[in-house]
Amino acid sequence: MATENYGRLILGKWNTRTLVAVAVGAALFGVLMVYGSIPVFTNTQLTSAMIIPVVVGGLFGPLPAFVTLLVGNVLADTIGGWGYWFDWSVGNGILGFFIGTLPLYGARIDDGVFKVRHAVIYAVIAILGNAIAFGLVTPLLTSLFYAADLEVTFLQAFASGISNTLVLVVVGIPILILLSKRFGKRKDLKEEE
Repeated sequence: MATENYGRLILGKWNTRTLVAVAVGAALFGVLMVYGSIPVFTNTQLTSAMIIPVVVGGLFGPLPAFVTLLVGNVLADTIGGWGYWFDWSVGNGILGFFIGTLPLYGARIDDGVFKVRHAVIYAVIAILGNAIAFGLVTPLLTSLFYAADLEVTFLQAFASGISNTLVLVVVGIPILILLSKRFGKRKDLKEEE
């Protein structure tokens, strides 16, 4: 594989496949946020929707994962009838961006490359991404947009960060391993032909 610069890796390759993945991923994220969740704190859930940034980010990169979660959170707000919480939409988008950084440290899921070191880096980035997205960005935007009580926002962000990290690491790493094996086998078949 030719070495790509970081700018191209961050932007991802935007084509029809990427657009479809972002659209389907955003729709699934929105539906799973509403119907695939277990409440853990006020307006905070342990959600299966966190599988979406793992797949979209792993296959398409940071910017597609960002757009998927940003739009997906707006869809969840629409479906759930909770009102629009753009602070949480941006926070989820930033989390998606962090999760999508897999190619920046050498994990190329679509080429079948995901090693133990990639899994460790991914786990650290999942924790760091949650801390920044929900411990810093979301409370800041909540304060700016809604002048809300930051104590409740920080508690929600803490609960959200822990539950997101659990899904992203405990479920996400096996998914990335399976995806990389699947794409690795596909690549091996193409090389044999």
